[in-house]
Order: sequence, then structure tokens, then C-alpha cells
Amino acid sequence: MPIVAAASVSAQTARTDTSTTAFDVGHVHVILRQNTANEVVAANVYLVGGTQQLTPQNAGVEVLMLAASEDGTRKFSKETLRRITARTGATIVIRPGVDWTEFGVRALRQSFDSSWAVLADRLVQPRLDSIDVDRARQQMLTNALQADADPDAAVTHLAEGLLYAGHAYRLDPEGTPTSLRALTVEDVRRYHDNQVVQSRILVVVVGNVSREQLECAVSSTLARLPMGSYVWAPPRDLTPAAERLKKLSRSLPTNYILGYYPGPRAGTRDYDALRIATAVLSGRLFAEVRSREHLTYAVEAPFLERAISSGGLYVTTTDPAAALEAMEQEVRRLQTTLVDPVGLRMLVRGFITDYFLKNETDADQASFLAREQLYEGDYRKAGDFMERLREITPDDVQRVAQIYMHGMKFGFVGDTTKIPVSLGLQF
Repeated sequence: MPIVAAASVSAQTARTDTSTTAFDVGHVHVILRQNTANEVVAANVYLVGGTQQLTPQNAGVEVLMLAASEDGTRKFSKETLRRITARTGATIVIRPGVDWTEFGVRALRQSFDSSWAVLADRLVQPRLDSIDVDRARQQMLTNALQADADPDAAVTHLAEGLLYAGHAYRLDPEGTPTSLRALTVEDVRRYHDNQVVQSRILVVVVGNVSREQLECAVSSTLARLPMGSYVWAPPRDLTPAAERLKKLSRSLPTNYILGYYPGPRAGTRDYDALRIATAVLSGRLFAEVRSREHLTYAVEAPFLERAISSGGLYVTTTDPAAALEAMEQEVRRLQTTLVDPVGLRMLVRGFITDYFLKNETDADQASFLAREQLYEGDYRKAGDFMERLREITPDDVQRVAQIYMHGMKFGFVGDTTKIPVSLGLQF
């Protein structure tokens, strides 16, 4: 599926959004949502593919390339880059993910052209000399070495290691200590030359800029990159490890437990249904495990919004056996009993409100449009998001709970003598 997939969805299936348009500049696909309500512009460049473009040996190279570009390009010195961003008040962000890397700028409308020039030049012609790469690598290496000191990060690493065994999602886009130490400046330059191509780029801009202004900005920068032959395709199916539990012994005030199970692919009814089912389960877990039984301060049923989704269970507790037993009962109840339709409608309304409150900034809207473009095949499907959720029925919730909420892969960080013997058999 190419990045440009709008033709695959008819106008009848997507709501009309006159403020948002899509067009190509060269071979770069661009989505523009014009928002005149404020003076802020969010411009995101998505390097599509994410960890599918990486290997265990070069994990982190894309982020390293972008981070090193902060120290200068062939056009702008490090001092010039800093002077422009300071004068304009622009902020440049790097947000790596498993399906893409976001490289974006937040700027005022009046300074969009100069802010974009900095962002784009860092992508098109970064200097990438040995000093720049080494500085960025040392910072990333420090972060990687410190990551597992956080028990939440550690338990996530354990659970994902089992769920994503042998899969591209298992690779850390920010690299590991081993991969970062091995990367050379030649590796980074080679990656830039081979991977930073027009066909891998999706540009999404939300703000008070015109199409003509944006076309000019892209045509003079990103559209001068090599075309490339990349075609977006979702990753292959997950093949979780046979092992059910990974544990890490640590002396902590509480125990951290996280379990994941594979979910459906994006663009399916089950994807939206599981999103709602995990919200239902989260509410029940909070009411039962925290509020009624007082077994935890933190409990939820997470939903990982990716091209291939995952759901799970998370809890921090001093009594793992009791907490997990209570959580299992709530999972079984969701699988065997239909939720109240009136309560479900109320939950969906609340979920939609909360979701859009979390996606109300221009930058968040840009990411929302990007997800719809790649996951649903058309950015215009963003207009159908609320209706898709409202169509989820109690039968849908029960069905996806039965199909997906089992075979969980657990990570455990804490007092491993408290791991219930039955944990590998539960869920």
C-alpha cells in the first residue's frame, strides 16, 4: 500500500472535510489542514516504516541521524541553526515510533518559512561529521543505559520482548547500548543516503498556512531528495514467544506487572472494538482492584495503537496473587457477560471526548491525520472516527474479549518470590 492511498476510499465512505486537502509535491505526499483559529503551525515529516527499516545491528540509526543534524547542515552551521530557532521561537521535535519516525517543527505562522527551512535542511543535507554523530550517540547511549532503571520501562521491555519476539516491533527505534556503540559515522551517512527518500516521506501540516506556501516550501526542499522506491506496507503478523513470563528481581516498594496479547490489525472493525473493550475493562479494573479491594494505586488495560494493535493488563501491587485474581475475574466477566448497552453508549461518548481533548493541539491533529492515512488508508477517514466507535455494540465488545484477551505475555519486576505459581496459566 503506497502512502498515497486516498483513492482506495470513496467519497461516500469518508466525511467531507473542506479544511483538509491532500496533494503531491514531486513524490512527497502532503496533507494540509488549514486552521485559522490560532497563529501556531505544526509541521510534521513522517519517515514511514519505523522499525521495519531497521535491524538489530543498526537499531537507533534513524534517530541518531536526526539528532546529529542539530549540529549543522551543509547550508546552516550549528550557530546559524540555533540563531534561527531562537529568533523564531520554533521548536523541533523527534518522536520515534515502531511505524514511523516523526520529525516536526512547531512555529508561528509569521516565521513558518524560515522554521521549515531549518527542519527540512536538517533532513535533506545534514552535515553528519564524526564529531556531530559522536555527540548525539553519547547522549543516546546514556539514555539507553539508564532506561531500565525505571521499573515501568523495565517491565515494558520484558513484556514486549515476549510479545514481539522475532518481529520488527521488538526493535527499539532509539537503539540499544550494543547497537549504538557499534554504529559508525559511515553507517549513519549510508542510512541517510539510502533511506531519506521522497517515497518514504509523509508531510502533515496543521495551521494557518496556504497550500501555495506549503507547496513552495516542500518543492524547494524535500522534493529535491531522491525519489526512492519505498512502498508502505504494515508489518507481518506477530509471532509471540512460547514463554509466558519474564521476570526481573528488584527490591522495590511494590511489584510491577504488565501482560500483553496480540490484537487485530488497524483498519478493521475489531481494532475499534478492542479499543473500546480495553476502555471498558480499564474502568472495571479501577473500580474493582483499586477502589473496592484496595490492591493497587495503578491499574489499567492498555491498548497499543499501532498498525498491529496489542492490548494488555498492567498493575502495581504489593499482593500480586490477589490483584491478578481480581483482574482475571474482570476479564472473564467481559468475555462471558454482555456489557449494558446504555452504559456502553455513555462510555463511548466519554471516550470520544477524552480522546479528542488529548488530540486538540495542531501537532496532535497532525498525528491523528497521519495515523488515519497509514492505518485506515485515507486521512479522510478521520471524519468517520467517532461514528466507527459509536457503532461498536455489546456483542462486539464480548467478541473481541473472547478472541484476543488470552495468551498474555507477562513481564514482572519486583519481588519474584511473590509471583503466583498460576501466572503462566492465567489469562
